[in-house]
Amino acid sequence: MDISYTTGNRRFNLRVCAVILSEGRILAMHDERSPYYYLPGGRVRLGETAEQALLREMDEELHIQAEIVRPLWLNQGFFTEDVDELQYHELCVYFLVDIAKTDLLRRGERFSLREGRHTHDFEWLRFDRLPGEYFYPAFLKTEIFHLPERFTLRTEYE
Repeated sequence: MDISYTTGNRRFNLRVCAVILSEGRILAMHDERSPYYYLPGGRVRLGETAEQALLREMDEELHIQAEIVRPLWLNQGFFTEDVDELQYHELCVYFLVDIAKTDLLRRGERFSLREGRHTHDFEWLRFDRLPGEYFYPAFLKTEIFHLPERFTLRTEYE
């Protein structure tokens, strides 16, 4: 059971997201339901650690066995979702993810994967492109520029 509940037109979520970086780019996704880009990840299940949830989501969404480098941010967000028009209160833990032992970079600049009934479209977005994109979470449009240089190097494919 996901740690998420709805009361009236409000929903609470506990989520995790992967920050996957390569050469000044971040891996973002969208699907047929959402007109904006967002990061791979998902809801934490009851009894599951945030780390376990992130690794499960990476397997489900990207079909990779990723490695967590470290947590980067804990963000509390309040927003109205474009898709279901619910008012969200969301806690999300963002983790830096190492993809060096995966084939993710070989999949190209853009690729699509099917998960259940939905197709996820992935794209490597350049950091300097983020401010002009319809992209959530909004804080990342600026915070991505404050990461130490060594963080972007750990995720390079060798």
